[in-house]
Amino acid sequence: MKAAFYTLGCKVNQYESRALEELLEKEGVEIVRSGAGACVINTCAVTAESERKARQVIRRAIRENPGAYVLVTGCGVQVDEKRYADLPGVHFVSGNRNKKELVDLILRCFESGEKTSGADVRDLAACGYEQMEVSSSERTRAYMKVEDGCGNKCAYCIIPRARGPVVSRPIAECLDEAKRLTAAGYREIVLTGIEIASYGEDLQGADLIDLILALEEVEGLRRIRLSSIDPSFLRPQNIDRLRASSKLAHHFHLSLQSGCDETLAAMRRKYNTAIVRRNIGYLQSVFPDVRFTADIIVGFPGETGEDFEKTLAFMKSMNGFLHVHVFSYSRRPGTEADSLPGQVPEEEKRARSERMIALCAENERKTLDGETGKTCEVLFESGKKGEAPGHTANFTEVRVKTKKDLCGRFGRVKTTGNRGSYLEGILIDEEKD
Repeated sequence: MKAAFYTLGCKVNQYESRALEELLEKEGVEIVRSGAGACVINTCAVTAESERKARQVIRRAIRENPGAYVLVTGCGVQVDEKRYADLPGVHFVSGNRNKKELVDLILRCFESGEKTSGADVRDLAACGYEQMEVSSSERTRAYMKVEDGCGNKCAYCIIPRARGPVVSRPIAECLDEAKRLTAAGYREIVLTGIEIASYGEDLQGADLIDLILALEEVEGLRRIRLSSIDPSFLRPQNIDRLRASSKLAHHFHLSLQSGCDETLAAMRRKYNTAIVRRNIGYLQSVFPDVRFTADIIVGFPGETGEDFEKTLAFMKSMNGFLHVHVFSYSRRPGTEADSLPGQVPEEEKRARSERMIALCAENERKTLDGETGKTCEVLFESGKKGEAPGHTANFTEVRVKTKKDLCGRFGRVKTTGNRGSYLEGILIDEEKD
């Protein structure tokens, strides 16, 4: 009994695939890369390119697993069930919030040879939180899903349709999983979800900060890191509450999207550049070591050359930014932006993307200059060819020369040089077993 998983897209998809793998492993199923009797493709739909890659991966999975029971799930199916159900070689498709039922289908196939065909794509508004858990991760840091769904109405985004309304995992269940992960040796946990700033909207008297402060009490947990967060969440009153957390990593990945007020308004984001400046400035006054990563979309419908220059100027003026993910706007049928006038030509999107990437790379270099020469604590993530890379709490990447296997350990490092996207350093001392 062998199964193969092909996962596209976000950390939530990766978490859910790993949860399904663990359920199958408990039933004696071996998880393999190819040559499987069953394969699951967990799709992404955030951009048109994501869906193109998903279909490409499905065809590859069928080639690599001849005769396998092929099940396709995830956001792509939730958005466009028929497109995936009609692909040659696909037996069964399902959307989100009922992924665990794929486990029973796979086990039934292994036991009886029955390849159940069909589709099970549900109304997400009628579905609650699908309880999943993991006990291991391929990475040094463990991801923990705490929320699903999004209630925002961003003009460009298909994800509310693909993931449904906000549903949150109770704090007690999050604590149980955090304790299991910490007992398994993970010292850093990343809280992930579709829109984690909305955590607790459907719960009685709980929000994301309550969850963070509850996780403070998990023995052995050293770092709590947040995945992508809406900049409006980081308002001063929330930052004041977060002062009480000694384990929160001072790194925030901002779903910023633009540095132009006109574009942000057209996108239907919940903030403007003045709010972002205020929140970042306050964060830097409270946590002087704070660093940021971000997402930026270029070429949104109606974004003029002048609008783009405003975003460039905004990003150039901001301090403390490390890596920035730059995306060209992708049309998604069924979203408001798809029918907006002023669609930007692809060639112009590429040109703007190149300029933004170059600017953000320069910002990263300057930010790393400010970290050079400091002594910092690094959680090492791997070690090969005499080099061990890792990250500080504020997500600065640091690499040291060593023949030791430091994976999963903390060490104190004196940074000595800036390589543009990471720092070199000298290991001063390391955490012992």
